[in-house]
Amino acid sequence: MAIQISESARNRILEIREQSETGQPETLRIGVTGGGCSGLTYKIDFEEQSESGKKDDQYFDVDGIQVVIDMRSFLYLAGTMLEYSSGLQGKGFHFINPNAVRTCSCGESFSV
Repeated sequence: MAIQISESARNRILEIREQSETGQPETLRIGVTGGGCSGLTYKIDFEEQSESGKKDDQYFDVDGIQVVIDMRSFLYLAGTMLEYSSGLQGKGFHFINPNAVRTCSCGESFSV
């Protein structure tokens, strides 16, 4: 499995999709980019399915959620769990990445 999505993250993704102005099912694009205090930063975004289709994209259906990850990011994200928290410790999506050797204190960046 390339990436897993927790039940709380899945529920939040479905809520966001329902509120979408396009009315179309959107693809969840997950990636990694350089930056942050640990060297690499997570990216997460929604895009219309028509925008998908880059040559090196990897597509997955994770419990009814269409996920796309570019090949470079896929190498960093294999086995990662996408979690969503709405508690006092912070609201938003969080990545639990078994490949990360070091993370910053805010959890937004990591290194391998």
